Amino acid sequence: MSMNNGASYRIAQAEDLDQIYSYAETALKKQIPDEMELMMTVWESRFRKEALEHYMKLGWSFIAKNSNGKICGFFLGQPLLFFQAQTQTLWVEYILADTIEIKSELVEIAYKLSRDKHIQQVLFPEDVQNLKFEKPIPFQKIKDPIVWAKTTK
Repeated sequence: MSMNNGASYRIAQAEDLDQIYSYAETALKKQIPDEMELMMTVWESRFRKEALEHYMKLGWSFIAKNSNGKICGFFLGQPLLFFQAQTQTLWVEYILADTIEIKSELVEIAYKLSRDKHIQQVLFPEDVQNLKFEKPIPFQKIKDPIVWAKTTK
């Protein structure tokens, strides 16, 4: 699947795991040059290897590749059943892309895929509201206020 910016998009596969990890780690290195701090941050990241292994099995994550076949963006998604009174929800855990255009297209893919598969809602990171889309996406605040409790030390 190709979009306007020359990137091609497809469902992420298990064989993409190392490339996705490397891509995300390289992006993080630009923000955190210290190796020890980087290692600690990666351990707690949304793209750590065991998370990627989980997401690659589900078939709801997408990657973008440029004309040279290199990853230029991805999102990690998973379905949630019976969340906030909706039968099916797609939770987009993490989105990373080289450009705003690619990130916008990844959001549009998640939204359109969910509509096509009759998923009632998609949960996105809040910063996607600032992106530009071909057609407006009707973002809304989460229905029920949520708090969380940490269950580990």
